[in-house]
Amino acid sequence: MNLFYKMYCRIFQLCFKIALPVLPYRDPKILDSLKEISVVLKNNKLNNVMIVTDKTINRLGLIEPLIADLNENDIKYSIYDDVVANPTTDNVYEALKIYQNNNCQAIISFGGGSPMDCAKALGALVVKPNADLNKLKGILKVRKKIPTLIAIPTTAGTGSETTLAAVIVDSKTRHKYAINDFPLIPKYAVLDPLVTLSLPKNIVATTGMDALTHAIEAYIGRSGNKKTDKDASNAFKLIFDNLKGSYDGNNIEEKKNMLVASHLAGRAFSKAYVGYVHAIAHSLGGKYNIPHGLANAVILPYVLREYGKCIHKDLFKLGLNANLFNKDVSIALGAKIVINKIEEMNEYFHIPKYIKEIQKDDIDELVCYALKEANPLYPVPKLWDRKQMKKMYYLIGDVNE
Repeated sequence: MNLFYKMYCRIFQLCFKIALPVLPYRDPKILDSLKEISVVLKNNKLNNVMIVTDKTINRLGLIEPLIADLNENDIKYSIYDDVVANPTTDNVYEALKIYQNNNCQAIISFGGGSPMDCAKALGALVVKPNADLNKLKGILKVRKKIPTLIAIPTTAGTGSETTLAAVIVDSKTRHKYAINDFPLIPKYAVLDPLVTLSLPKNIVATTGMDALTHAIEAYIGRSGNKKTDKDASNAFKLIFDNLKGSYDGNNIEEKKNMLVASHLAGRAFSKAYVGYVHAIAHSLGGKYNIPHGLANAVILPYVLREYGKCIHKDLFKLGLNANLFNKDVSIALGAKIVINKIEEMNEYFHIPKYIKEIQKDDIDELVCYALKEANPLYPVPKLWDRKQMKKMYYLIGDVNE
């Protein structure tokens, strides 16, 4: 990488780190049950809401307890359930039309990261109805208070209920981009383990690995502080202690612990940012519609190994806190054990080692998208150039050069 561009990236990241304590981050207020939502709505004099979800959530009947409670409390609602994995600009504009036509006053996102991303982008367009959604990508382009947003995560993974980002796919170009602004942080987050009980096992696994990726990238990055490091480390431990059990059964305590882990990891990366795992995953989600958690799970061990010694100490600290080994283990061996444990979990969850959708002819385009997203914003432990990033796609896709 060009020395001057490298200096620019690090100075850019340092400025954000210095500004972090004074930026208007806020944590959503936690609700422990769906039944608390109607109380919050009434207290805020909101009696007409829009629910943003997807077909699977609706078909499984997960929103029925919420609907029953809204009906019981005479709160009107409209439902948009056409959100797809990796939500598109079309999804957001369709939702906006329903919101406006029904004079809604607040937004409830119900589901995983995709409904939450769609709901946040919807909120941005409600307050900026004449804006082109593509023009809002990047940092601090919304700048207006959005309608009250209540996030109900049904997956313990994305952490989107804590973040300022909405990740959207352009319906025409299939380019995936993020809209980042503080008003997009939900006002309330409902961590109710009962809504996670009907999830398919593969979703439990991949969203759990998504949360693990958030925790690790927030911890090993260069913009963290004591608070984000503590959140990330606690999330890491909770995931190793509870994800396999949550995958195998329906123990309420394990389900709740995974929601807490996802929330902590989301809280960490919303301030400390993520890294190249996410940049690569977003490019694959946009190009091939690979589910984000699945992509992160596959990519994570490759990227950690490629970073090398510069992250060994951080991985050692994470592994030691999670009791993956004892303190007598060397730092290098501890880091190796952490990466091996991640691969063992992927194998346990039947997550593939490679992303076979990657086509050799697409790699140059994918590299361009990933680097444009990551540099200079993401405070990665080691900066990569085009050559290094290209190598990663060949490894992850098991593509012959």
